[in-house]
Amino acid sequence: MTLDSTTATSAPVSPAAEEEAFKNDPTATLEGVRGKDVTKAAKALLKDSAKRGGGSIQMQDVVKIYPGSTKRALDDFNLDIKPGEMVVLLGGSGCGKSTALRSLAGLEDIQGGRIMVGGQDVTGVPVNKREMAMVFQAYSLFPHMTALENVEFGLEVRGVSKEERRKIAMEQLDLVGLADQAKKYTQQMSGGQQQRVALARALAVKPRVLLLDEPLSALDAKVRVQLRDQIRRIQLSTGTTTVFVTHDQEEALAVADRIGVMNNGKIEQIAAPQDLYQRPATEYVATFIGLTNRLPGASNGEEAVVFGQRMPLLAGSAAGDAVAVLVRPENLALSLPGQHDSNIGEHARVEVIHFLGSLVRVDTVITSGEFQRWNKGEQLKVTVQLPANELPAGLAAGDEVIVTPRPVAALAC
Repeated sequence: MTLDSTTATSAPVSPAAEEEAFKNDPTATLEGVRGKDVTKAAKALLKDSAKRGGGSIQMQDVVKIYPGSTKRALDDFNLDIKPGEMVVLLGGSGCGKSTALRSLAGLEDIQGGRIMVGGQDVTGVPVNKREMAMVFQAYSLFPHMTALENVEFGLEVRGVSKEERRKIAMEQLDLVGLADQAKKYTQQMSGGQQQRVALARALAVKPRVLLLDEPLSALDAKVRVQLRDQIRRIQLSTGTTTVFVTHDQEEALAVADRIGVMNNGKIEQIAAPQDLYQRPATEYVATFIGLTNRLPGASNGEEAVVFGQRMPLLAGSAAGDAVAVLVRPENLALSLPGQHDSNIGEHARVEVIHFLGSLVRVDTVITSGEFQRWNKGEQLKVTVQLPANELPAGLAAGDEVIVTPRPVAALAC
């Protein structure tokens, strides 16, 4: 189905047909599948395009409830993105991250709230009128077309001349490193190459907003790393406002300007990757991002004592005589009993040593029964991470060590 005004009618279009249209041409903004059935908001959006300022995004108190369910997939969801920013929505299965992306794209109807793009309310605007491009996990390329023809498709729909669209398509293929593969059919390409063609096609029409729905999850680990880095370089060079959905923590930390950690249809915390990792606002964020040890401590809300070590606490920490302090593995030190001359620290037994190249991760179990009682009868297990060259020589499973917290700010709960 082509998305031009000659085939459009005023008849309503089903959500499934709209999604298929979006896949075929995810950035059709001047022509659409609804034809005359365009809301006043859509017409205002197109008429006022010259006055709008960039690709800023505001999702304000958005509510989404799927048919047949009483649970809110998005529960008064709020998101504010600056023009040119890459924001990653991160979370486990069912947290609402893909629903948020699809609602922003217009692929899902929302039951409450507003969606603003460039200062313009697009809540009632059809998917093909939102000046967005979407790259799906499944690529959604035309197998009977070459890479060049796939990239040209959206431009052809817009009436761009053959010479001009060929020039633009080749520029985009060059941008993703596939200029020499332009004449290949996409079914002859690897998964990573197909995803780059999908990215080039999305960027060819110069969308105000680029949406990436777990675009790398079907690729093997090495290709994922290469392509995620390339996506980030391209995004920085084009300055396109981008929303990237993933469940992969490392992926999110590597590419984002900011990460929004989602839980139960809301963003629990949104911050720059380093801030999110080092200063989590909630227990959920602290335990979802990276590895975290739950250690027993006493807290006054500003400072805690853990294994005899005084530690500063992050804002929002709980106070009490028996709190859990969330300590990153790299914020713990490990030493041999004969080399430890301090009263700070607890004796532990090495269970497993994981060599990770320049780093070593040591899984230990605290031997004191006092902490086993605190841990509901379970042995208290603690993971320590340190540079490989700091691992005590000859350390092996079963050896006794002393684990000592470093005085680095942590969250108590």
